[in-house]
Amino acid sequence: MVDILKFDKDGLMPAIVQDYQTQEVLMLAYMNKEAFEKTIQTGKTHFWSRSRKKMWLKGEESGHIQHVKDIFFDCDSDTLLIKVRQECAACHEGYKSCFFRKADVEKDGIDIVGEKVFDPEKIYRNRDL
Repeated sequence: MVDILKFDKDGLMPAIVQDYQTQEVLMLAYMNKEAFEKTIQTGKTHFWSRSRKKMWLKGEESGHIQHVKDIFFDCDSDTLLIKVRQECAACHEGYKSCFFRKADVEKDGIDIVGEKVFDPEKIYRNRDL
């Protein structure tokens, strides 16, 4: 299956993560071939961190694991859509979805549209948020 996927020049592919029940988009991250294969093997999402230059398991620090239900890829085979059962929240800022801010184009501002579901300072003690 991985042979039909088209990773970019850096060996990466965007992966959109969506709640399998509500269809809410939870996050966007990147996978390389190894992260994709590890995701398939374990049933939990693994990604490639472009900033840290390493593979990571979603929830390895927080415990907020994503359990894979379905994996789709687009017509060009260069973007993934992964439907998951999310434990607690996807966002490291404490929100269920990383997309908790909405542009208010009329006021040229930003509205917070999500509710915090956990306190990130209690979970990510050794990390700059």
